[in-house]
Amino acid sequence: MKEKGSLVEALKKYFGFDTFKGEQESIVKNVLAGKDSFVLMPTGGGKSLCYQLPALLLNGTAIVISPLIALMKNQVDMIRALSEDDSIAHFMNSTLSKPDLEKVKEDVLSGVTKMLYLAPETLTKEDNWEFFRQMNISFYAIDEAHCISEWGHDFRVEYRNIRSTIDKIFRAPIIALTATATEKVSADIKKNLGIMDAVEYKSSFNRPNLYYEVRPKTARVNEEIVKFIRNNEGKSGIIYCLSRKEVEMMAEVLVANGIKAASYHAGMDPVSRSKTQDDFIMERIDVIVATIAFGMGIDKPDVRFVIHYDFPKSLEGYYQETGRAGRDGGEGRCIAFYSKKDLQKLEKFIEDKPLNEQKIGKQLLQETVCYAESSVCRRKLLLHYFGEEYETDNCKNCDNCLNPHKQVEAKEEVQTVIETVLAVKENFDEDYIKDIIIGKETDAIVSHQHNTLETFGSGNIEEQTLWTAVIRQACVAGYLEKDIVNSGVLKVTKKGHAFLKKPESFKIVEDRDFDEEETIENIPTGGASAVDPTLYQMLKELRKELSKKYNLPPYVIFQDPSLEAMSSTYPISIEELQNIPGVGMGKAKKYGKEFCELIKRHCEENDIERPADFRIRTVANKSKIKVSIIQSIDRKIALDDIANANGVEFDELLDEIETIVYSGTKLNIDYFLNDVMDEDRVSEIYDYFKESETDSVDDAIEELGEDYTEEEIRLVRIKFISEMAN
Repeated sequence: MKEKGSLVEALKKYFGFDTFKGEQESIVKNVLAGKDSFVLMPTGGGKSLCYQLPALLLNGTAIVISPLIALMKNQVDMIRALSEDDSIAHFMNSTLSKPDLEKVKEDVLSGVTKMLYLAPETLTKEDNWEFFRQMNISFYAIDEAHCISEWGHDFRVEYRNIRSTIDKIFRAPIIALTATATEKVSADIKKNLGIMDAVEYKSSFNRPNLYYEVRPKTARVNEEIVKFIRNNEGKSGIIYCLSRKEVEMMAEVLVANGIKAASYHAGMDPVSRSKTQDDFIMERIDVIVATIAFGMGIDKPDVRFVIHYDFPKSLEGYYQETGRAGRDGGEGRCIAFYSKKDLQKLEKFIEDKPLNEQKIGKQLLQETVCYAESSVCRRKLLLHYFGEEYETDNCKNCDNCLNPHKQVEAKEEVQTVIETVLAVKENFDEDYIKDIIIGKETDAIVSHQHNTLETFGSGNIEEQTLWTAVIRQACVAGYLEKDIVNSGVLKVTKKGHAFLKKPESFKIVEDRDFDEEETIENIPTGGASAVDPTLYQMLKELRKELSKKYNLPPYVIFQDPSLEAMSSTYPISIEELQNIPGVGMGKAKKYGKEFCELIKRHCEENDIERPADFRIRTVANKSKIKVSIIQSIDRKIALDDIANANGVEFDELLDEIETIVYSGTKLNIDYFLNDVMDEDRVSEIYDYFKESETDSVDDAIEELGEDYTEEEIRLVRIKFISEMAN
């Protein structure tokens, strides 16, 4: 292909396009010339064409390394659709029968197959090398190349063995492609693949059509999601969850509310996963609910929304997952739910990893926290993370830009931060710098004598969130930078030194406080998902009356999240009340009548319409684990043995038991308490909950003292709720 016209003709012939997009043409020419290439192109930018077109034009077969069976199948189906001969593309993986595998090998060796898709494990398996050596390999395409790097969000050890395996089989040009990579990850990829001299193509990470929003994750998150999908009826969407259990729960909730949805995760059998994928692509279902950890590889151009039920553990992962929306350039809404509690779960997962991975994981997680809590333009933050400067201050397509927060002058605060970073010889991270400024005498600060610095204690401890915002926004502005290799240590840039010599106005917006946003006072009024504040207060008063009548703390009757849900969905019958989170049949029958009567009276007096289409159905929890727990406790099996039998951690078992008793089911765990706790300790904790206005474990520890463990308090709280509320 020497002439430009012939390349465009080939593009039209195979793909039906009249022109190349972005740098596609330059990349294709580089591959055809037999040179190594490194392609950093956002999802939807047309990466696949960069290796597919040259594979179709060159002699021999291109080996394409892909991490997912689902993605391989999808890509092969698309290539076959371009040709009359299905042999033009094949994949080799564990799903093939022996006759199918023989057919693949026959087609490849006969020269009719232009692309062979493999997982890295298939490439590196020595049993396959003899076959690969017989092939006429045109080049290697390494898709999802970020999997090579330990700093990448989907690190796969097998990817790091690709180059050494290629050297043992047959050396041919390499094209590495990824949608998400920081400079650190990019360098790691090129070094590991031995393509440091590769021609690099880097497209902008900006996806102007994508709308980004972060919402506080409250007890009504399921309701919010159902309402959002109903308001976008018929549109394709993906919901990401942290665990398989949450995936299946969310899919059940959606189906119960008349939404065509299905689960997709690694624990399902391949046939079920494949069916879900095909149903989504063929639009037999509108929504897929998937685990964050399990990449889906579904190439659907018209996904209109991506919802993160749980916040992801890295911005690379978040960017790639949101990148599945609006690949056709059309509407793409990216909504993530964030809570401190989810953050603690992610931190706990990291603690189980080797020390080096812990270090990397914590740093990546810290960047997602910065993104979630910041009030700065989300597009600006994302692009800054990937090393790209976004000149505009207001993108007009994210929640922070559409609802801008008040700006405050922070010139002096930036000076203080830069002076402190320089005073400690640019050897410490953000948290350490903040501790100096707010005057926190940690062991490290005292041992380094940094408590004697001029800036020590110059900022009030109550302003800790302000200093977080100052440091983060000074980084985005280019005054500071983080040394990614060295645990996020802060460095002062040339621009930062210039600022210190000649300070100028620097305005910041304070970070969002998600703990505050989750309180009832901050829940917006108006709209289908809003809490009715008048009704909420009335329900609290009724709960207080009943608590006096029954001599019980108010939370024992109904918890606040249950009252909030009642205040937005207006249940007026015992049956409807049972659809409220935290309200089971027992509680509904025991306390529900007066609450339903109050809600009905309020609706009638205020002409409140209860539209059926906004009445969210919850799913009765029939999970096997709950049934197993109830039966095991009835048989007086030790709780730690129940946890082991169900393959869950002990604190996860307590989560399940709490859900059961808070919903109104009575469980007797006295047999276990008698074995593991002194009677006096049980009595003291029990008496505390009798008098307490809250069931908070943290408050209980503060009141009772640290001699009592969180586990002990939770166990006695279960006994108390079960006996007093059910």
